[in-house]
Amino acid sequence: MSLESLVEEIRQHAEAELQATIDQQKAEGVRIVTDRDRRIAEIRTTSQRATEMEVARERAQRVAAAKLKARKMLYEAREQRLESGLRETRALLTNYTATAGYPAVLKRMADVANASLGRQLRISGRSEDAAALAKVAGKSFDPTPQSILGGLIAETTDKSRRLNLSFDELLRLREDEVRELLA
Repeated sequence: MSLESLVEEIRQHAEAELQATIDQQKAEGVRIVTDRDRRIAEIRTTSQRATEMEVARERAQRVAAAKLKARKMLYEAREQRLESGLRETRALLTNYTATAGYPAVLKRMADVANASLGRQLRISGRSEDAAALAKVAGKSFDPTPQSILGGLIAETTDKSRRLNLSFDELLRLREDEVRELLA
């Protein structure tokens, strides 16, 4: 073997090793690029999913907040309408006290008070109703005025029992029913 053939063989062997190293580097470069592209795609997909979830969550929160606000506004409007209806009912009750049938109602109330509490009573009401109450209650009439819309308040003489038949109290006791009617 000559020196030239040995040099040629070493050169070929070195070129083969160099080519293998270059091929290996190219393959490694391709693998790195592929891995990088895969990770970028994975990050984009994850980011997109996270963004979509965040947008959906925020949208759901806004929709829920809008629904809650709408329900609150509806409730407030309904309450305003009901309060207006109750004010109107109070005004109607006040106006009723000026009608011809009101003294008969006071008489029936006094009869109920006598039947419930007995004959030993003190019956009081509005100062405007003093004459009618004195006529209905007789000796049981207490001239102390009460701040009520109408009706009467009966109390035993020993103050152990009391029957409030004022329009205010009757309306308060039946407020839920009145609210249902007004709704």
